[in-house]
Amino acid sequence: MPWLLALMLAAGPIAAQSAEPARTPSATPPAAIAPDRLPKQAPALAPPAAPASAASAASTSVAAGVALTASDLEAWLDGRIPYALEAGDIAGAVVSVVKDGHVLLQKGYGWADVKARVPMSAETSMVRPGSTTKLFTWTAVMQLVEQGKLDLDRDVNDYLDFRIDNSFGRPITLRHLMNHTAGFEEGLKDLLGYDPALAPSNEAYLKQHPRPMLFPPGEVPAYSNYGVALAGYIVQRISGEAFDTYVERHIFQPLGMQHSTMAQPLPERFSPNMAKGYRQASDPAPSPFELVITSPAGSASATAADMARFMLAHLQQGQVGGARVLTPATMARMHSPSGSAPPGFNVMAHGFFLEHRNGRVLLGHGGDTVVFHSDLGLLPDEGVGIFMSFNSRGKDGAVYLARKALMDGFLDRYFPAPAVTDPPALATAVQDARQIAGRYQSSRRVEHGFLSALYLMSQSVIEANEDGTILAPSGALGEPAVFREVAPQVWRKQGGTERLALMDIDGVKTVVDSENPVSVLQAVPPLRAAPLMLGALGLSVAVLLLTLLGWPLGALLRRADRAPSGATPAVRRLRRWQRAAVILGLVWLAVWLALIQPVLNTDLALYSASNDVLFGALQASGVFLVAAALVSIWVATRLLSRPLRADTSWITRAWSVVVALSLTALVALGWMGHLLRFNLNY
Repeated sequence: MPWLLALMLAAGPIAAQSAEPARTPSATPPAAIAPDRLPKQAPALAPPAAPASAASAASTSVAAGVALTASDLEAWLDGRIPYALEAGDIAGAVVSVVKDGHVLLQKGYGWADVKARVPMSAETSMVRPGSTTKLFTWTAVMQLVEQGKLDLDRDVNDYLDFRIDNSFGRPITLRHLMNHTAGFEEGLKDLLGYDPALAPSNEAYLKQHPRPMLFPPGEVPAYSNYGVALAGYIVQRISGEAFDTYVERHIFQPLGMQHSTMAQPLPERFSPNMAKGYRQASDPAPSPFELVITSPAGSASATAADMARFMLAHLQQGQVGGARVLTPATMARMHSPSGSAPPGFNVMAHGFFLEHRNGRVLLGHGGDTVVFHSDLGLLPDEGVGIFMSFNSRGKDGAVYLARKALMDGFLDRYFPAPAVTDPPALATAVQDARQIAGRYQSSRRVEHGFLSALYLMSQSVIEANEDGTILAPSGALGEPAVFREVAPQVWRKQGGTERLALMDIDGVKTVVDSENPVSVLQAVPPLRAAPLMLGALGLSVAVLLLTLLGWPLGALLRRADRAPSGATPAVRRLRRWQRAAVILGLVWLAVWLALIQPVLNTDLALYSASNDVLFGALQASGVFLVAAALVSIWVATRLLSRPLRADTSWITRAWSVVVALSLTALVALGWMGHLLRFNLNY
């Protein structure tokens, strides 16, 4: 399901799961395997004893590329971005690139306002960086760590005026929040809105929508906007300043970021500069200004020129133009791993994604709202940074490919990768391929709310090939690619560098992707496999629809033949009860589908506390589905009983059993998908 993959891959405020540097293959459960064949989880997903420097993690093997000059870069961008905008139905884009302490190039393309024909400008057009906002939050956290006011390894409950319940009995720390290993379940309720009157504050959101714990802290990565929002609230409490005010005073003002704000709604003084966001450039009207409720996780508005100043600060030991936001020692610490990972695998670096790209270290973070899509990357050893933002989702989500192609193309042109040679297959390749093969679900998921039904249907598959290679989802978009085993239980993308590792984490078969340090793939229990559930749903709906259509069709045929139904009064009454049960089941399902449909279009405004009565009533209506299933079972039992058996054909009796099984299957699926459980914390 591309819509859900986009949500789940967004390391942005739209969960759902957009596609940022959190690159996760959506995968699925395999055949049973011997536990002793799976390596136990090393400290790869836990905090390291001593963080290594980012520079030491880079490969020493690099290739020379085209010289990065302003003239060559502008010509290269001019040849790519306008075509991408037109082909993808994207309104506009801005790009800024810094090098060696200076702005190398900053430029806008396309339109900030399509109707008014206002061009995009890197200097004046404000965009929404989405989850790239998180880098401001983590910079603020490190400022307070530097001042001795925060400790990354202290229980966050010590800093809060409410308590984060942890059923696993382990404290959650700021380091866990930075690494997205606190163990929180994903949440979509009140994540995005448009009406300020209905939008809760970050504090209210945190207290009203506590996320359930899926994993023990420090063990399983699961990207969490809630966790970052929690860190922002801690900054607010410890500093004594509103969070947006803190960022304004301690980051934006010192760095000269005059067209940047965390405030929502957008302050009036910035309105003339705000680029409009579009689903598609050809849409008749732009999207309203998006309100990111978890504001420290994604509420920023800024120009590309201001983002260039932020990049320069991080590339120049914390200072720009004489103003300093962090000391060199703290900045070096921030750019070092805050977790640990297998060799060659990406890792979190105090809120940054620390990637190994083309033999170099790349620090970055992407971000998505519904209509704005951004990415920021720093090459600290080369003194280079790039920021890009598009103000449209584009036709069929074209912006995700456009953004990826632009970042990959920039790196490949100016900092190309060394040649990759595929090694020969291991002797254990065929056997190990069978072990990793299966069906998986992402650790970043909703599991306890009614939207969990969608995540149950969004599993992905890893397949074993006869030659010992595997076919697995790859990269941010989860496109199938061939991987070859290069070490025991480790596979590398054929012709590339992406790796997959098979592990056992807390007894769960787990696949870790080298490009995604913020979620893993966990084997799906066989009874929750998507094909089984979708098959059961499809057959059940088909049976109920055929039953519904069969009644008027039968009546028409009998009328044409002028023949009576031949059914006794008792059988006719049972048929009426069966019809009522079928209609009730189909109506219940249709209403749920209608109310879940906005998620498929990445429209989350419906899912807010203002609609609790609606969703609560719908969950409570599950009692009618259960009643319908019980009625259908009663009807089948009566028709199969000795008194009525002689009055009905064997087809009628058999079909009554099939109808009963179909409605019972809907009840089972509704229960597994949490549609029948009263829970408004989704």
